[in-house]
Amino acid sequence: MHRQNYSLARLSLILLLLLPLLLTGCKSDERILEKLGLVQTASYDLAENNRIKVTSCVPVIDPDSSARRELLSTVSDSIKEARIMFSRQTDLTVVSGQLRDALFGLKLAKAGLGDYIDTLLRDPSIALGVKVTIINGDAGRYINHLLEKEAAGNSIPNTTLYEFSRDYNDDGIDPVAPIVKDSGDKAVIDGIALFQEDRYRMKIPAQDGIFFGLFRDDLRQGEAALHLGEEDGRPVVVMFSSLLNSRKVKVHRLGPGRFKVELLANIQGSVLEYTGHHYLNKAGVRQQLERDIADVIMAKAKEMVSQMQQHNVDSLGIGIQIRNTLSYKEWNQMNWREVYPQVEIECKAKVTIKDYGKYM
Repeated sequence: MHRQNYSLARLSLILLLLLPLLLTGCKSDERILEKLGLVQTASYDLAENNRIKVTSCVPVIDPDSSARRELLSTVSDSIKEARIMFSRQTDLTVVSGQLRDALFGLKLAKAGLGDYIDTLLRDPSIALGVKVTIINGDAGRYINHLLEKEAAGNSIPNTTLYEFSRDYNDDGIDPVAPIVKDSGDKAVIDGIALFQEDRYRMKIPAQDGIFFGLFRDDLRQGEAALHLGEEDGRPVVVMFSSLLNSRKVKVHRLGPGRFKVELLANIQGSVLEYTGHHYLNKAGVRQQLERDIADVIMAKAKEMVSQMQQHNVDSLGIGIQIRNTLSYKEWNQMNWREVYPQVEIECKAKVTIKDYGKYM
C-alpha cells in the first residue's frame, strides 16, 4: 500500500515537472504556425519571353496582424523558382500543403498546361484533389464557393489535378476544365474549356454545360431551362430539374478506320416550370413534351459534337469507347487524331417526366 502511494506521488511529481515543458511546446508550435504561409489559391499566367507569372493567396494567421491575407506575386521561369522568390517578399515560410485551387490563365492554357500540371503532381505536399480552373480575367475570392455550387448542379465539370492528368495521359480522351471570368464585382462561370491534349482549343458556353454533361457521363443531379419554340407569339420554356441521366455507348465498325458511335442519354426529371398552354395531366401531352425536350437536347448535342470534331478535341471520350472494341495492336496502329474528325457520332436522348407538380 505504501509502495502504491509512493508510486502515485512520484508520477504526479513527474507530470507537474513536465507540464510547463508541454505548454511551452504548444506555444512554440503556435508560433511556428504563425510563420507559415499556407497557400490556398495559386494562379499561373503566361508572361513575356515564355516566363510564368505566379500569384499566391496566403491567409495570415498571426493574431497581431491587421491583414487577413497576403498576396504574393512574381515572374519566374518555373513554379518552384517562384516559391523561392516569394521568400524575398515575406517573412512567412511559403508552403503548398493547403493548396485548394490551381488557376491557369487562358493564354497559358492555349500554350499548354502539361509541364505545369506535372510539376504540381510531383510535389508530395500537394493533394490530387486540387481543383483546376481556367481563368478569363481576374477571378478573385469568389472562385472556390462558385465552383462548388456549379459543380453540384453538373453545369460544369469538377476537375482536379488527378482528373486532368489522367485524361491528358490517356490517348482516348482529352481533358476539360471550368472557365471563370471576372465580371467586375464578382466572378462568374464562363463555360467549359476543352483541350487537345494539354492545349486549350474551344469553349462550351456556360448555358450549354448541362447538355455536354449528359453525353460525357452519368449524372445524378442537374437542371436545365429549355426553349421549345413559340405558341401564339410567346416563347415556350420548360424548367427541367432533378435530372438523372444514364449514358450508354454503342460502337459500330463501318470499315477500316471508319466508325459510327451512338451516345444514348436516358434522362429522367421533374418539370418545375412550363409556359405552354397544354395540360400536363394528360398523358399524350406529357409524352409530346418529352419528345420536344429530347429534340432540343439532341439538337444542342449535335451542334457541340460538330464543333468538337472541327477543333479535333475528343472531350467525350469517343476514343476510349472505340479503343475498347479493338485489339491493342489495332489501336496503336491507328492515328486517332486523323480518324476522330471522321467518326459518325449520333447523340440520342430519351426523356421521362417523373413529376410535373401542380400543372394541370
